[in-house]
Amino acid sequence: MITGPRRGRPRRHDDGNGDGDERRGGTPAEERSRSRVRAFGLRTRLLLAFLLVAAVSAGTTAALTYREARNALLETAQDTAVTSFRDQVQQTGFSLPVRREGLEEVLRDIARKGKPHPWVVFAEYGSLRASSGENPVSTVITPELRRAATADPHGSFERVVKDGVPYLTIAMPTVFRASASTVLPSGLVLYAVMRMTDEQLNVDALLTAARDGALPGLVVALIPALLAARSVLRPVRELSRAARSMGSGRLDTRIPVRGSDELADLARTFNESAAQLERSVRELREAEERARRFASDVSHELRTPLAGMLAVTEVLDEDADDLDADTARAVRLVSAETGKLAVLVEDLMEISRFDARAAELNTDEVDVAEAIGKTLQHRHWTDGRVRVELPGGIRARLDPRRFDVVVANLVGNALRHGGAPVMVRLRTEERPPGPPVLVTEVVDSGPGIRPESLPHIFDRFYKADAARTRSAGSGLGLAITQENVKLHGGTIHAGNLPGGGAVFTVEIPLQAEEAGG
Repeated sequence: MITGPRRGRPRRHDDGNGDGDERRGGTPAEERSRSRVRAFGLRTRLLLAFLLVAAVSAGTTAALTYREARNALLETAQDTAVTSFRDQVQQTGFSLPVRREGLEEVLRDIARKGKPHPWVVFAEYGSLRASSGENPVSTVITPELRRAATADPHGSFERVVKDGVPYLTIAMPTVFRASASTVLPSGLVLYAVMRMTDEQLNVDALLTAARDGALPGLVVALIPALLAARSVLRPVRELSRAARSMGSGRLDTRIPVRGSDELADLARTFNESAAQLERSVRELREAEERARRFASDVSHELRTPLAGMLAVTEVLDEDADDLDADTARAVRLVSAETGKLAVLVEDLMEISRFDARAAELNTDEVDVAEAIGKTLQHRHWTDGRVRVELPGGIRARLDPRRFDVVVANLVGNALRHGGAPVMVRLRTEERPPGPPVLVTEVVDSGPGIRPESLPHIFDRFYKADAARTRSAGSGLGLAITQENVKLHGGTIHAGNLPGGGAVFTVEIPLQAEEAGG
């Protein structure tokens, strides 16, 4: 009597359609989506981050639950089938050699007792093939399962999918006992093939339930995401409004501090920084006001004694020729230095008026070429040192006194620090979509301005030549020139010509009536 195997658990083989580990990973589309999120606002990024965390949590939970439930469902079915088939084989006796007569009836008897679903039982013995169904050979049984059945007397099983239908195939070799501890294969192998359609339906139902349960969870997660984003963004918006308010000059702006979290610390730090900035700006303004008032007061107090000194030096200059050489030289030196001091005082008073924003334009419509000519004539710059290109017919609304100061300072600076001849050019240019521009250029014949000095050429008391300790002027001429041009609503630029020589370009809108103080 040959019986089936009496001990051991069938070894499990998985063809890749079984219950391997589930793996999750980001797709390229998700990576591109994360890249686009960076361009969104903070609110959108917070919502997406919150939903992403919720999606990962829900997806991970659903995937783990699905995998465990699926494995439990499939293992229960396959363990029941394997145990039942092994018991049936053990309880059935076969005579060697195996013959076809009566074998099919035995196979049908075993198939009728199949659990948990009906089986189709196949038998293979050498070249003999028989089954409980219509076909003696199964197309579901794989070569791998046949090799496993031959190698392992305890049997084996495999889950496969054929034409979209899942099957459980079980191989159980029959053996006879040679001794108490030794069993030998008889060569007869029985196979049970069971459809797992019901289990697949249950698995699909589990997957649908996991998906349908995760989607509503994401919708519900949107509500706390909105609340969280609002609680985070409220202090950020307050900080943004406060920063804009401070940028507009309201240094007393503060943010209400709520709670004790990181955002509260941020608000507290902002308030402390704003208070410190307000104190610093107030101190700077007070110091600037004191310095401006001091310069104005000193300049004003010096005007009266300087007027007397200038009158005395004029008298001394007239009589200098009658004095001895040393005394005459001293008189002329005192006279020159007194004149320079008077110019410095006048320039300081003018700068003080600009700093106090007390300078005003008194505009009139003037012939610009004629105004420039008068400026040169009053300074006696008509001896060939200054050349002009002044087309007639150009009229503009200017403050004649301040425009005279602009031209005089630029030409005088060119003669002192550049070189004769100095060229003064006048023209107009169209600057769409704005109004036409009056352009005045002053070009000297000197070596030009050093590149490192160009950004500072209009600074007060700036010396382009560091070795020059004193200058012939006050050191405020170009600064005053720039302030007068700004008062007209224009701009002034300094540069160098390719062939040498400095060029100063003044551009004033021809409709500058409203630009003045």
